[in-house]
Amino acid sequence: MNTNSKVKAVNNMDEIQEGYIPVSGGNIWYKIIGKNKKGIPILVVHGGPGASHDYLEPLAELAEERPVVFYDQLGCGNSDKLDDISLWTIERFVHELHQLRKALGLKKTHLIGQSWGTSLAIDYLLTKHSKETISLVLSGPLLSTSRWIEDGKAYIAKLPKEIREMILKCEESGEFSSPQYQDAMMAYYRRHVCRLDPWPECLNRTFERLNCVIYEHMWGPSEFTATGVLKTYERVDRLKEIVIPVLFTCGVYDEATPATTKYYQENLPGSEICIFEDASHEHHLEKPQEYLQTLRDFLCRAERTKK
Repeated sequence: MNTNSKVKAVNNMDEIQEGYIPVSGGNIWYKIIGKNKKGIPILVVHGGPGASHDYLEPLAELAEERPVVFYDQLGCGNSDKLDDISLWTIERFVHELHQLRKALGLKKTHLIGQSWGTSLAIDYLLTKHSKETISLVLSGPLLSTSRWIEDGKAYIAKLPKEIREMILKCEESGEFSSPQYQDAMMAYYRRHVCRLDPWPECLNRTFERLNCVIYEHMWGPSEFTATGVLKTYERVDRLKEIVIPVLFTCGVYDEATPATTKYYQENLPGSEICIFEDASHEHHLEKPQEYLQTLRDFLCRAERTKK
């Protein structure tokens, strides 16, 4: 498979390679930072569904030791925008990840998934395409939609009365596009998605570029309401099939709650967990240096295990 790419020098030492790769249904954009670094590359799988890689840009700091590969899933960010709903399936996104890896010649990688990206990463590892993955990081994991929704309901019950009642009213009536629902939804997000004020520019950019068609088709109208393809997504029973080193991460106030993330970790023998204080779903933005150091330590341990 050919790639349409361009390479530019960074600080006369590293290189950034950026381009497009043909996959099933269209072309996806990718960027490799630290292309000439000798370490085992990291492949970063963003959330959404329908989001872009932008909010994960702080992970580029890991390119000090190894190449870091970002990409935008089809229909997202810099990749082709399409209206074909038949493309928005878990299976196609899994195959897309395989096509990306093959096109870039990534023989060994560490895989980092965030939010919906953890679902995609797990399903990728449960296929025949996972033999060369050295380790897996699951940040703010979505591995059980039923648990996610129950956790969301518990969080909503703790919101101020007027916000809670507005959410419940709009949920019952289906008025998801009303300004009142949007305001209530943002109140939830500022508690459990990102607690920084103001939000980082890279996160705002992701929200501005969100492909709502994909998000609603695959997930639903909000983070705490699942009506789409992923509403029956459950993978806890299959976690035991993952045999590489795995690290779970979440924030204390995360949508992927500490209790649920711990439940996942307990169902994957030998896996690790790190819970970040005073942080939520975007804990890589809220606690960037702690998060990156945790990842560096884990990646080094995983590589020692493989030797």
